Amino acid sequence: MASYVVMEPPERNPEQAVLVRDGFAILAFIAPFLWFLWHRMWLEALAAVAAALLLGALGALEGWSVAATVASLCLSLFFGLEARNLRVSMLKRRGWHEWGVVDADNRDEAETRFMAELVFADDEARQKTPSPALTDRPAPAKGFGRGSEPALGLFSYPGAR
Repeated sequence: MASYVVMEPPERNPEQAVLVRDGFAILAFIAPFLWFLWHRMWLEALAAVAAALLLGALGALEGWSVAATVASLCLSLFFGLEARNLRVSMLKRRGWHEWGVVDADNRDEAETRFMAELVFADDEARQKTPSPALTDRPAPAKGFGRGSEPALGLFSYPGAR
């Protein structure tokens, strides 16, 4: 099961939210410059080209070819491991905010879970605002649903499902 970071745009339109899968990006490992350009990450693409040119120049020096090759492999490994985190950081720089994390088997299921959570949160918000006719009545007892106290000594963790 994969984790997806849900990023919402500055205008807080959930239909335009971007799901960024957490984990290793194989294309960013193989061709980081193209991966960054595909995702419109201009500063990161520029940094990748600058680092590649620097390592190429280092490899052209006599006696430094092995060190340049190892450094290039390490840099590619770094890009493969951190490319998706760099994408989340880029979105934050552009004013997007992190909504949360969704665990799912694929992107479609992650989108479905995200939208279901939005509907669930909207229903809870509507239930918390009392209508004028119900203000005199006592509050209903808590059930065993989400947000209730743990039963049988089980612990509840924030964000746990």
